[in-house]
Amino acid sequence: MNLMPEIRLQTGAPQGKSGILYTMVYKKICHGAVCVRTAIVTLSRKTLIGTWVFLSLGTIKTATCGMNQTGTDMLKKIGLAAAILLSTMINSATAQDGPIVVELFTSQGCSSCPPADKMLGQLANREDIIALALHVDYWDYIGWKDEFASPAFTERQRAYARAPASPSRSIFTPQLVVGGQDHVIGARPMQLNEALMKHAAASQPVQVRLSRNGGRVSIQASSSKGLSNAVVQLVTYLPEARVAIERGENAGRTLTYHNVVRDWVEIGRWDGRGTFKANARVSAGTPVVVLVQEDKNGRMLGAARLR
Repeated sequence: MNLMPEIRLQTGAPQGKSGILYTMVYKKICHGAVCVRTAIVTLSRKTLIGTWVFLSLGTIKTATCGMNQTGTDMLKKIGLAAAILLSTMINSATAQDGPIVVELFTSQGCSSCPPADKMLGQLANREDIIALALHVDYWDYIGWKDEFASPAFTERQRAYARAPASPSRSIFTPQLVVGGQDHVIGARPMQLNEALMKHAAASQPVQVRLSRNGGRVSIQASSSKGLSNAVVQLVTYLPEARVAIERGENAGRTLTYHNVVRDWVEIGRWDGRGTFKANARVSAGTPVVVLVQEDKNGRMLGAARLR
């Protein structure tokens, strides 16, 4: 295979589409007996940010000319490589200075939830994202009790519905909340993509630092801006769990869940002045997250994690 790549960066709104377009042009591609003089892989800004999630969902679009199946498959692989390269370029250029918090409200009893659970799993190991699964209890009545569900997580979801930034006063499963502000109903990768891009481009006013000594976690938070009654919260989670579902809408399926929240507690309130300091007892080796959030389920101001 002979490749002569050229990367072009275009801005503006071609064909009525907003955002930036990244085009990788291969002037000549040969694979066996298949040769294409020009092949173009074009990825919109929406496709690129969060590429780690969406490549497997087929969001890369390729333009081919006179290619047989072998050539088309090869071009798809080239598109994948182009997306990874360009995604890295975007990640290095963002204003993000702390991880983006993504909360997924889900249930083992909900047949619409597994695609969203899978999306969250693809985010779970990223360092620039804190992905958390909160299992709600209002599906338990249909015949399968979710072992990870908690009324407290259901109430947190309802609090988001009451928050000023909420687009609806109703609650849904699956439902994602990005940065405490942007709501994504259902497994909608492109909408999640847009929310991730928005928060990656914004700076966070609070810097959170964590350290661990055995079963003791030390927490420090600082800010250059005054805050209005920020809430400091501590979260522990289970990195992965496989569950065989015996009844309900997902009966007969074995599903994998990631970053399943076990405890979510408030450890203090803070006005942003000085340095917030606290200690918490967490079992050694348990993953822990500390979030600083505006009161009444407002936007996330800062976050940190110890795996």
